[in-house]
Amino acid sequence: MNKSSEEKNTLDQEQKKTQEEQDNKTKKTEPAEKKEEQNDKNKEEKKQTKSKKDSSSSKKTKKQDAEKIKELEAKLDEQKDKFLRLYAEFENYRRRTSKEKLALSQTASENLISKLLPVMDDYERAQKAYNDKEDLQAFKEGIELIADKYWKILAQEGLEVIDSNNKEFNTDEHEAITKIPAPSEDLKGKVVDTTEKGYKLKDKVIRYAKVVVGN
Repeated sequence: MNKSSEEKNTLDQEQKKTQEEQDNKTKKTEPAEKKEEQNDKNKEEKKQTKSKKDSSSSKKTKKQDAEKIKELEAKLDEQKDKFLRLYAEFENYRRRTSKEKLALSQTASENLISKLLPVMDDYERAQKAYNDKEDLQAFKEGIELIADKYWKILAQEGLEVIDSNNKEFNTDEHEAITKIPAPSEDLKGKVVDTTEKGYKLKDKVIRYAKVVVGN
């Protein structure tokens, strides 16, 4: 064998060895690549599964929110209806009580006037008797009877005269129109004279007594 043939054989052996190394390397690389592809595939599948779950969860949440909103709107409508009913009832009550108060006021006035009409009848009879006979004594007695009947009717309605003379001056019942030197020491700060009587209706002052106070 010559030198050229030896070199050729050596070169062929080296190429064969290189090819075997590449084949071995390829065989080793392929499982790794396949494994990596499988991992990527698994990741993608997990990602898609998660996306589906998220989508499903989102739809479920939206549905729950819609149901909650619907429920709240129903409750709001119910409360509005109750409010309108209560308002209508209150308005009816207010109108009814206003009418009742007006009717009560009119009835009270009617009752009082009905009681005072006989007093007016007595006064007209007394006036007629005075014109016919000119009897001053009879007329005087008639007027006194009329006044007595008149005050009895007012007393039945709760009217009373405020007692003022010789009483301590009281701003809750008295209105001082002037002050004068007290006639005696014990009348200082007290009512010396009453120029206009005061009245109370069922313990409520409806007119203050106008008085003169000792100073």
